[in-house]
Amino acid sequence: MVCPRCIEAVEGIMKETGLPANYVDLGVVELDGKLPPEKLEELREKLDQRGFELIFDRETEISNLVQSALIEYLLHIENSDNPQRLSEFVSNHTFFNYSYLSKIFSDNKGKTIETYLIELKIERVKELLSFKKWTLSEIAWKLKYSSVQYLSNQFKKVTGVTVSKYLKENKIPRKSLDRL
Repeated sequence: MVCPRCIEAVEGIMKETGLPANYVDLGVVELDGKLPPEKLEELREKLDQRGFELIFDRETEISNLVQSALIEYLLHIENSDNPQRLSEFVSNHTFFNYSYLSKIFSDNKGKTIETYLIELKIERVKELLSFKKWTLSEIAWKLKYSSVQYLSNQFKKVTGVTVSKYLKENKIPRKSLDRL
């Protein structure tokens, strides 16, 4: 789960299955007790139908915590004049050492935390460009890129097209943040 709508969707699924949750937050659902196998399978199916997955292994859980922290970090850098360093922010939000998180995330997701953050930023750039409210310079400043050129190079590397071609053709679909 990576957004408030995801939380609402999971809360709805919990009610549909007759499993009132004590607590639902990004990537976490807390129940009163252990589920019988048939209820667990029903919950797994309903979550899967809506694009969620049930996770029990620690590495996947930690990787999902990092993903949620990175999405929050993206908002943080956008809204802060002096944002925290990535490693500090992620460690503070997950309560784990950054080196440990980095290894777990890379092993589990097949990409580094930094690469995932770049992908998130490029998806945010696409979103901001679609609003046609900000110039590329303003977007670069908003997302704390050192220069428009650096943003443009990163955009091309991730999407395969230049920003101007993207704007002209606008055929590159945006990706859901939880699908990156």
